[in-house]
Amino acid sequence: MTVLELRFPAGRYHATPWGRHVNEGAVEWPPSPWRIVRALVATWYLKARKDEEIPERTIRALADALSQPPVFRLPRATTAHTRHYMPYNEGKNEKTTKVFDTFVQLPVRDAILVAWDVALPAEQLAALQTLVERLGYFGRAESLVEARVLRGVTGIELNAAPLTEGTPLPPNTELIRLLAPMTPVGYKRWRTEFLAANAPLANGKKRDNKRAGAPEVPDDLFAALHADTGDLQSAGWNLPPGALYVNYIRPEDAFAPATKPRPRRSKAPPTAARYAVVSAVAPSITQAVSLADRVHDALCKWSDQGKGPAPVFTGVSDVGKPSTDHRHAHIFCEANGPRDAITHITIWAPMGFNETACLALRRLNTVWGHGGHDIRLVLHGIGRAGDFKDSALFGKARVWRALTPLVSTRHSKTFRDGRPKMDANGWQFGSGAHDLLRLLALHPQGTAATVKQLEERDRPFQFGSRRLTSLQFQAIRHHGGGKRGNGSGNAFVITFPEPVSGPLAFGYGSHFGLGLFVPVVPAAEMTTTLKPSSPP
Repeated sequence: MTVLELRFPAGRYHATPWGRHVNEGAVEWPPSPWRIVRALVATWYLKARKDEEIPERTIRALADALSQPPVFRLPRATTAHTRHYMPYNEGKNEKTTKVFDTFVQLPVRDAILVAWDVALPAEQLAALQTLVERLGYFGRAESLVEARVLRGVTGIELNAAPLTEGTPLPPNTELIRLLAPMTPVGYKRWRTEFLAANAPLANGKKRDNKRAGAPEVPDDLFAALHADTGDLQSAGWNLPPGALYVNYIRPEDAFAPATKPRPRRSKAPPTAARYAVVSAVAPSITQAVSLADRVHDALCKWSDQGKGPAPVFTGVSDVGKPSTDHRHAHIFCEANGPRDAITHITIWAPMGFNETACLALRRLNTVWGHGGHDIRLVLHGIGRAGDFKDSALFGKARVWRALTPLVSTRHSKTFRDGRPKMDANGWQFGSGAHDLLRLLALHPQGTAATVKQLEERDRPFQFGSRRLTSLQFQAIRHHGGGKRGNGSGNAFVITFPEPVSGPLAFGYGSHFGLGLFVPVVPAAEMTTTLKPSSPP
């Protein structure tokens, strides 16, 4: 038995059956055998024919072997549709027409299993594996697909299969017709009969039928699978040459919506939202402040419902007083790729997001970018900090290292003769290290923490293969206030006596991505401690 698994990562399968219009709202379920074999042939033609990676004789033999009707195991699914207007030109006038886009909605984790009762030779099986791995979509282009051949499977729990002629319809099933390829022998017989029926009359005149201008009938099944659907329909074919309808049965509740228990809502409001950054020209982490500022402006706009922006985004209470506990929104940028391009944005607010703020977070999907390249944001989810395991910002560790420069909120202090004023730890008053220790003292677990300033000549900020210095980061907001000292910031490592949970952000612009720290080593793997160096 040969078993193929089709999984749709977008949770949607778009396919209109042969002979039906897209606005009829009909969807092909299960996928027709004709569509499956044609998809394999098309993939071979575009992605595996060059340099005879898969020889033509192998794909021909594979198409012949898979011409017998398969059986299916269908996951639970339902149908849905979208409606939109498509523009078209009628003479010199541009008009629009409404289009119904109907599709099958199925769980992302579920898959369709397609099984043929045939054992393929090793060469054909390897070819099939190569072709299905290169399938980009299946059905219409919106149907992204991940396919693979399941090895060692001897049977599946089928729920859709051909119905033998004369067999009564089993209970709790319904009858459907699917387009399937003929067998090579069946195609040869059909072609002979078709050519005989459409041969010129004895008096030499051509028969008057709709297929008078049709293309030549393909020589074999493999050639028939190459025929373009639009050409066939234009030529008046009611069925593609080499195809026939096969009666299938499927569960009568194939599209019954599944009841899903609603999870009990926690009384605690969500405190975090996470986005993926999608852009033709992704901004650099050095522009984190600028991007965070634009995200902040967009959230303030979307949350303004006539009474002003949500306080969780502005940091200003309902009575107009600025927040001093830093529980309003922090906007963090992360570069998790091979270079310094921003890949994710995380918004964290200890005070929590109310319904208005959550609606604004869901509506946020783009911010303007430099050079006309707008930055698209894809919302991963809204929840609590513990829901985002893929973000290092919410990790737990004893040692934390700067992801972006820490800019002091105070100016460095000196005596009248220019000598620096030093604190008890040997740091200059108002310097980045002194300010960091002052801010750590306000943290519940930061009173005994130690800090180490990293050398700028070592380019302390590393993102994939690129190393950066503090001077390369934008370290000031061009719009908005905030106390700020002099200098462009520094990189630090913080060591706590006990593991501490993130996020950790300190100093000027900490609500906009500056002074952000990430864990160096998880607490469970911590085997050494980092000793603070003596102050410079």
